[in-house]
Amino acid sequence: MTPASLERRADLQAALLRVAKQDRDALRTVYAMTSAKLHGVCLRICIDRGAAEDVLQNVYLKVWQRAGSFDPAKASAIAWLCAIARNAAIDWRRSQRYEDPLPADLAETLVDDDADPSAALSQDSERAQIYRCLDELEPARASAIKAGFYQGLSYPEIAEAMDKPVGTVKSWIRRGLMQLKECLSREQ
Repeated sequence: MTPASLERRADLQAALLRVAKQDRDALRTVYAMTSAKLHGVCLRICIDRGAAEDVLQNVYLKVWQRAGSFDPAKASAIAWLCAIARNAAIDWRRSQRYEDPLPADLAETLVDDDADPSAALSQDSERAQIYRCLDELEPARASAIKAGFYQGLSYPEIAEAMDKPVGTVKSWIRRGLMQLKECLSREQ
């Protein structure tokens, strides 16, 4: 990590801690620093730009309400914010009851023009590590994990799409995530 990205990470963490104290200016700072990235997270899952913008608005409302639960010892500020955005987008997607699965290559085709280039390089490196580790998994496990995490499908939806029992899908995902964790720890 470059000194600039470390400083940006520290600034974001400090702003998020101030949001926990109901500092509106700090929320503006968090928004300015993260809205492009979080919009990309929402858009990859929602697909619809208008829906992604609505979800993003709800994300920052949740950030305002839940900032007190942010613990820098457990996760970085951006990881915590991305988890909120991802979960909000998945909740929205599930509420829409889409029948068609997302194209597998969709996440790679979306581009965020406002993203910080140094952050993008770091994300590209992390994404490459994840893809390398996913390639090491059995194809069924990798497909189940991608369907759950990239497409936001529930266990029953994945089981139906793969024509397998829900218990099997849960086992594949659990074992696959353990293998991913092992692989990612080796690569660091």
